[in-house]
Amino acid sequence: MQAIEASQREAIKAGREPQVARLMQLSAVGMRSAWLLDKELFSWRNFRNRRQVAGCVGLTSTPYASGESETEQGISKAGNRQVRSLLVELAWCRLRYQPESTLSQWFAKRFAQGGKRLRRIGIVAVARRLVIALWRYLQDGVIPEGARLKAIA
Repeated sequence: MQAIEASQREAIKAGREPQVARLMQLSAVGMRSAWLLDKELFSWRNFRNRRQVAGCVGLTSTPYASGESETEQGISKAGNRQVRSLLVELAWCRLRYQPESTLSQWFAKRFAQGGKRLRRIGIVAVARRLVIALWRYLQDGVIPEGARLKAIA
């Protein structure tokens, strides 16, 4: 494992992994998470809009409508399970390490005062918004609002 991580660090320092390096510039995103996001999601797929990004990781809603019955069944979970769980963890890290960001303030205003179940629903919404913000950051260079950047070590 140490040899793999050393080769990954070497590739980042040599400039062979520019998207990984850009993701690592964001606070609360480390080498492993940046590497996984790049290799599993961003490096070989071309997304046209935010719905495709969220759908790829299974963070889209699944409505059910039949006749007069309309209910929401939760998220689809049709995408990459590893990336989806990583995004939820990154969302929690975002709330913890960047409480002044727009996304963290949105969560605090909308979900933080609720119970445990409401916070879990809210963190999935934060994860969806986070993956879209990361895609925009890599695609267009738009830094997520309120995000802190760090120097790569």
